[in-house]
Amino acid sequence: MKSDPQATSSRSSPVKFDLWRRIYTRLGVYWKAVVVAVLLVSVAAATQPTLAIIMKPLLDEGFSGSKPSYIWSIPLAVIGLMLLRGICSYGSTYLLAWVANNMLLALRKEMFQRLLGLSDENFKRGDSGRLLNRFTIDAGTVTGLATEVITVVVRESLVVVALLAVLLYMSWQLTLIVLVMLPISTFIARVFIKRLRRINRDTISMNAELTRVVREGIDGQRVIKLFDGYEREGSRFEYVNGRLRRFAMRAAGADAAMSPLTQFFVGLSVAAVIAVALYQANNEGLTVGSFAAFMAALGQIFDPIKRLTNIASAMQRMLVSAESVFTLIDQTPEDDSGTQQLAQPVQGRVEFRNVFHRFPDTQTDTLSQVSFMVEPGQTVALVGRSGSGKTTLVNMLPRFVYPSSGKVLIDDKDIKELDLRDLRSHLSLVSQDVVLFEGTIADNVGYGALHEASREEICNALEAANLLAFVQGLPQGLDTPVGENASQLSGGQRQRLAIARALIKNAPILILDEATSALDNESERQVQASLELLMAGRTTLVIAHRLSTVQKADRIVVLDAGQIVEQGRHEELLEMNGLYASLYRMQFRDDD
Repeated sequence: MKSDPQATSSRSSPVKFDLWRRIYTRLGVYWKAVVVAVLLVSVAAATQPTLAIIMKPLLDEGFSGSKPSYIWSIPLAVIGLMLLRGICSYGSTYLLAWVANNMLLALRKEMFQRLLGLSDENFKRGDSGRLLNRFTIDAGTVTGLATEVITVVVRESLVVVALLAVLLYMSWQLTLIVLVMLPISTFIARVFIKRLRRINRDTISMNAELTRVVREGIDGQRVIKLFDGYEREGSRFEYVNGRLRRFAMRAAGADAAMSPLTQFFVGLSVAAVIAVALYQANNEGLTVGSFAAFMAALGQIFDPIKRLTNIASAMQRMLVSAESVFTLIDQTPEDDSGTQQLAQPVQGRVEFRNVFHRFPDTQTDTLSQVSFMVEPGQTVALVGRSGSGKTTLVNMLPRFVYPSSGKVLIDDKDIKELDLRDLRSHLSLVSQDVVLFEGTIADNVGYGALHEASREEICNALEAANLLAFVQGLPQGLDTPVGENASQLSGGQRQRLAIARALIKNAPILILDEATSALDNESERQVQASLELLMAGRTTLVIAHRLSTVQKADRIVVLDAGQIVEQGRHEELLEMNGLYASLYRMQFRDDD
C-alpha cells in the first residue's frame, strides 16, 4: 500500500514547525544578546552594497577629474566601511557563539536530567549508542546551526535586498532579467534539500551505530583478543564505516550539484544582462559608471544567494538533529505519582501479594501468583534455576519493574502509593555487577545523597567491610582515584566497596543480588563476613545461585518457571527432597 504524498507532507509540516518553535523558544531566552547580534549583522550587511554604489561616481566623475576630492574621500570611505564591517562582524560572531554555547549548556542539562529520570525499561532497549550521539553530536549541531541560521539568513537576506535595490536603481530593465532566473534556482535548491534531509537522517542513525561498535570494541577488548574476534569486529566496523562514507558522498554529491546548477542559471542571467547593457550603452541609455556599479552589485549578489541556498542544507541537519534531541527530552519519565511516605521509624516488613508479571510482547508470565512475606529483620533467600523470575521479583521493590497485577507492600503500604525518592531512600542494593564512578574511594563510599558523610564514617564503613587496611596502604588512602570502571581494584575489593557504601546508607531493607557469585572462595569468605555484618538487623532479600551462601537464611523461597514451588529453612527443604534438594546435591557434587 503506497503512502499518500500529500498526507505525508501535511504530517511533516506541523512537525517541522514544532521543531523550529522549540529550537528558537530556547534561543529566545537570550533574546537581548540575539537582538544586539542581529543589529550588528545588519550594519555589517549594509556596508556591502555601499561599496557597489561608490563605483558609479568613481568612474563617471572621479577618473574624469571633475571631483579632485575623490582622491582621498573615496579611499577613506572604503577603509571606514571595511573597519565598520570588521567590528560589527566580530561583535555579532562573539555574541552568537555565547548564545549557542549557553543554549547547548542548558539543552544538555535538560537532556541529562531526562536521561536519569527514564524508567529502567528504557535502558534495557540497548540504545546507548544513540543516546551518546544525542549528547555529543546532535545537541551541538542544533545549537551551533541555530545561531548560524540567524546570522546567514539575516545578513545575506539584507545584503540581497540591498543589492537588488541598487540594481533596480541602476537599471530596472537589467534587474528584471536577474529576477526571472531566481525562481528557477530556488526550485532546483528545493529538490536537493529534500534529498539532503533524508541523507542526514540516515547519517545520524549510522553515527549512533558507529558509537556502539567502537564502545563494544573498547569494553570487550579482552574477549575479542582471547576468542580471536578481530575479523568479526573488523567486519562490523568496516560495514558501518563504509555506510557512513556512502552517506557522506551522497550528501557531498547533492551539495556539490546544487551550486553548479544554480550558478549555471545565474550565468545565463549575467550573459543576458551583458547583452542588454551593451545594447543600452550603444543607444546612450547606460553610462559606464552605472554599468560598472550594476555589475559590481550583481557580482556581489551571487555569494549571499549561494550562502542562502547552502544554509538550507544546514537547516535540514539542524532539524534532523533537533528531532533526535527532542525524542529523548519527550520520553515519558518513570512514574512518580505516589505522594505518601513510610512512617518513621521504618519497620521493613515486605510483602508480595499475588504478584503476576509479564514482559511486553511475550506470551508467558515471568511471575505467577507469587505471595510471601518477609518480617522485619528477617533474611529470605530466593533460589531457583536461571530465568525463574528471582531478579524480576526483587526489582519490583525499588519500582524498576512493575507487577502486571498484584501488590508489593512495605510496612503494609502499597509501594505504588509511595513517593519514589522516599521509597528508594529506605532500600539498599549490593549486586554482582558493582558500579563505581570516576572519583576517589571516599567519593564512591559516600556516594550520592550521602556526600556529606564524614571521613570517620567512611573509615568505619570500610573497616566493617574488611577493606580499611587495604585502603590505608594505598599511597593516597581515601583519596585514591578508583579509575574508570574501578579497573585497578579486584572483584572482591569492588564488592566490599559496594558493601561499605550500603553500610553508610544504613537502609532498613537490603537487596543482595548474586553479591558473591563472581568471586573466588577466599574473596567470597571475606565478602560474606562483611555481608553478615551488613545484614544484621535489616530485612534482607538474597538472590543466590551458590546455595552454600543461603543456608543461614530464615527462610528460602524456591522459584521455578515464575512460581513458588517450595519454601522453608535449609534443613526442611533438604528433607522435602524436592527441587531445592536436587539443586543443592548438584552443586555439592560439582564443588567436589
